[in-house]
Amino acid sequence: MQTKLFITAAIAALALTAPAHAETGIAKGDWLVRLRGVLIAPTGNSGTIVPSLPTSSVDINTKFVPELDFTYMFSDHIGAELILATSKHTATGNSGPVAGIPLLTTWVLPPTLTLQYHLMPKSSFRPYVGAGINYTIFYSEGATSQVDAAFGATDVSMSSSFGWALQAGVDVDISPKVFLNFDIKYIDMSSTATLTTGALVNTVDVDINPIIAGVGLGMRF
Repeated sequence: MQTKLFITAAIAALALTAPAHAETGIAKGDWLVRLRGVLIAPTGNSGTIVPSLPTSSVDINTKFVPELDFTYMFSDHIGAELILATSKHTATGNSGPVAGIPLLTTWVLPPTLTLQYHLMPKSSFRPYVGAGINYTIFYSEGATSQVDAAFGATDVSMSSSFGWALQAGVDVDISPKVFLNFDIKYIDMSSTATLTTGALVNTVDVDINPIIAGVGLGMRF
């Protein structure tokens, strides 16, 4: 009898002191932090460079950069995500006399806020969709050496823009706190580039509209 009581007491003590099994998935109040590598692939087109090059338009190059984002879960299903990344792009002539010539470079900072719906928050495989707004800032703009050599010293400025964003992705648990993330976004993004060479001012309207596809790691707090 004493042996049975001892075994029962030992099992009860182990049950009380053993670590609790970690909860699967996400819940209201969680913070999710993700670090992704993203491919930024512009899909839009541009107008012509007016008034000097009315037969010429430009293309924006694709870039691969790191991206950091933060999500706060307002409920088990609803979260808000702030996406932060910056990238440097080149606009190259794609038609007319400047075809194939790099014309300008700019850094792009497009902070984007999306409201997400997580379909299966308690699963280890958690797809989500989102929609939101974007504000794109262009900075450190400059003409290329080819433009300065051909036309003279040229200043470049690019207008900021508001736009909308769509998003879909999935989080896949590696451990109770760490997960893989796959994400794709479409961002409505445009700008007017102004190139000033002395008294001559040229402008070109550019629709960038990138698809941003990423993969990375995340942590739940």
